Order: sequence, then C-alpha cells, then structure tokens
Amino acid sequence: MTRIAAGHPDSIVLREKDLSEDDYFALAMRLQTVCQEYGVPLTLHSFYQAARELGVGRVHLPLSVLREMSAEDKAFFPVIGVSCHSTADAVEAQQLGAAYITAGHIFETDCKAGLPGRGLDFLRRVKSCVTIPVYAIGGISPDNAKEVIHAGADGICIMSGFMKSQDPSGLMAALRR
Repeated sequence: MTRIAAGHPDSIVLREKDLSEDDYFALAMRLQTVCQEYGVPLTLHSFYQAARELGVGRVHLPLSVLREMSAEDKAFFPVIGVSCHSTADAVEAQQLGAAYITAGHIFETDCKAGLPGRGLDFLRRVKSCVTIPVYAIGGISPDNAKEVIHAGADGICIMSGFMKSQDPSGLMAALRR
C-alpha cells in the first residue's frame, strides 16, 4: 500500500470485506498514517463506524449499508460513495445522499471471475440517470481507460491492477496519460 500511495492516486479505498471490524480498524489506522505521509485521501469501505472513530470523512458503502445509516451517521461524512450495479441502484444512492457512485463491473475482471462485464453502454445509462459523479470499476487498465472516460465516466477505479503492479507509480502515470 505504501508503493501505491507513493504513486499519488486521487484516493485509496481500503476494501477488506473478509476482515472483522476490529482487524479492519487496525489496518485502517496503519494505512491512514501512510496516506497522510503521501497526501493521499483515504476512503474506508463498509465499516463506517471505524471511519468515524478514526476521523476519516470519506466512506464507500454497499447500497444496503447506506439504506440503514442514520441521518446523524450520514452527516458525519462529507463524502459518501456507493457501489451500484444498476440504474435503479444509482438513482437510489443519489436520493439517499451519495456524493458519488461506482458503476461496475464494466469489463471482465479477475475479481468477478466468470461474469461478463456490463460494458460501456451500461456506464452510459448509469451516467444519464444521475447528476453525481460516476466512477467506473472493473477490468480497467491503461489500454481501455480512455474508452471509459469517453463513455462518460468521471473517473476510474482500479483494484487488482494496482495490487499486482510492481510499479504502481508507473501504472498511475500511464493511466493519467
């Protein structure tokens, strides 16, 4: 994660669904220090109570979690992102106060092995039904990032590409180009 932070992405989302909340909290605390060192905003995923305890104002949530959050909890976070897999999800997320959404998965990806990507037309449909930023996720690489942006995405999210990269700074530079 230090190598990824050194590449200065726009944000790092700590998505560790297999950890207990206590283990997630401990990892988030360590990553928070790394992100502060490199000036990279940290976004915590799913465990919004851990984010509150750590003073992290950015969370990314499954739609089901956002539905259950209290108004008080939502008010703590200046930035709430939501994962969306349909236009109906996107509209609901916006109505519930999401600041942005991720739409995916756009292309085939190892993270969703065996499932075909939803494609660029899906991205266009999602983008057309909301006014908040839409970030594309799933199978995005330097080879197809430009297509995704041209299809209307406000930005891109990459997980396995960074985790597998021996040169995250080089990958970041290629993506920005």
